[in-house]
Amino acid sequence: MATEAIALDADSKARRGFLLALGAYLLWGLLPFYMKAVAHLPLAEVIAHRIVWSVPIAAAVLVWAGRTADFKAALRSPRTIAMAALTAALISVNWGIYVWAIAADRTVETALGYYINPLVSVVVGALLLGERLDRLQIAAVVLAAVAVAVLTIEGGKLPWVSLALAFSFAAYGFFRKTLPIGPSQGFLLEVLLLSVPALGYIVYLIATGQDHIVSSSGADTALLIGCGPVTSIPLLLFAFGAKLLRLSTIGIMQYIAPTMVFLIAVLIFDEPFGTTQAIAFALIWAALAVYSWSMLTTARRAAPQPAR
Repeated sequence: MATEAIALDADSKARRGFLLALGAYLLWGLLPFYMKAVAHLPLAEVIAHRIVWSVPIAAAVLVWAGRTADFKAALRSPRTIAMAALTAALISVNWGIYVWAIAADRTVETALGYYINPLVSVVVGALLLGERLDRLQIAAVVLAAVAVAVLTIEGGKLPWVSLALAFSFAAYGFFRKTLPIGPSQGFLLEVLLLSVPALGYIVYLIATGQDHIVSSSGADTALLIGCGPVTSIPLLLFAFGAKLLRLSTIGIMQYIAPTMVFLIAVLIFDEPFGTTQAIAFALIWAALAVYSWSMLTTARRAAPQPAR
């Protein structure tokens, strides 16, 4: 009976984790619609409001979860604050490129960037952490590199938006692992550090009459305040969901958001998608299929075998 109760509890946690992570990925997949809605506003102002309005939400969740002691301890650690400042800078760069790309009608490139991201993370792990790649993972990385080469040759330049998004998020993930605090505490620390210059910038805009939070329409005010929830809620949902799920499950689910972004870009935003892009995406999808198969095979081998 005890074994059955443990199994049921594990199933319940996995189900809850799946729903939380699914909610995060669905919200991320729909994010281009919101970014299009704020595309008429200055990029720096949008980023500043994403940061500032995320602080109260992240703080409220931390209080609700009863994890304020960990956060207070982190504030007393200069090393933790320094590492959080680095990860905060990396994620703000990622946010900035993403918001700009959506406004500039380059949503397809953002989808490609987040498709490439897990493969970039594999390479980062191999180069910086000494993690060994199996043959399937190497094949997946090669396919992704060929896809980038195809786009580069056709366009005459590197697909920098996709690569910048992929590498900045991979770097964020790499350094985020060094923070000795949980994901919700880390997120609050990051946005709290970023809120100092962000709030200063917003105050400057208001003082000079260049802002869109006070001096503009009610619609712009609502959109800027809403930047906080659309930024923080999916991140926090993912943070809590990921704790309850196996890495292999998260690995497969991470393709939900870029797939939604890709479909929105092509079918709703009507962005150009020619033969070259189709070849590149086919190569990336093949790479992700190979990578996912490798990940699932590894997870099966690592799973404990039932007693006979």
